[in-house]
Amino acid sequence: MRRRLFALASVTALIAAAALPAAALAAGAKASLTDIENDVMCVSCRESLAVAQSPQALAERNYIRTLIGQGLDKAQIEKQLVAQYGTSVLGRPPAHGFNLTVYVLPPALLLVGLGALAVVLPRWRRRARSEDAVAVAPALAPADARRLEDELTRYGG
Repeated sequence: MRRRLFALASVTALIAAAALPAAALAAGAKASLTDIENDVMCVSCRESLAVAQSPQALAERNYIRTLIGQGLDKAQIEKQLVAQYGTSVLGRPPAHGFNLTVYVLPPALLLVGLGALAVVLPRWRRRARSEDAVAVAPALAPADARRLEDELTRYGG
C-alpha cells in the first residue's frame, strides 16, 4: 500500500513540476528582449529587430526594455509596439482581414495540389501501362538475329 501511495505521489509531483513552466507562461511570465526581438521588425530598415543596427532599431529596443521594466508580458508589449509604430512593426502580419490569406492560401494550395496528384497520377500510370502493353518490340530480321547470336557466343554469352 505504501509503495502505491509513494508511486502516486511521485507521479503527481512530476506532473506538477512539468505543468509549472506552462502555468507560468500562461500567467504572463516576464518577457525577454531577445524573445521579442525575433518577432518584431525595425520600422525604418524593414529588418528583424534582432539584426537591425539603425538608430530606429536602438530606439525600439529601448522602448521594449522600458515596457519589460513595467512588467508587461510579450503579448502586451507587442500591442504597445503596434500602438506606437503601427502593424509594420510585427514580423508576421496579423491573422485577420486580407492578411489571413497569408496563413490560409499556402496550405490550401498544397491540399489542391495533393488532390490533383491523387486524381492525375493513377491515370498517368494506367496510360503508361496500356502503352507498354501495346508497344511490342519489332522482330529482328533473320540476318540480324544470326549476327546477334554470333556476337553473343563470341563474347561469352
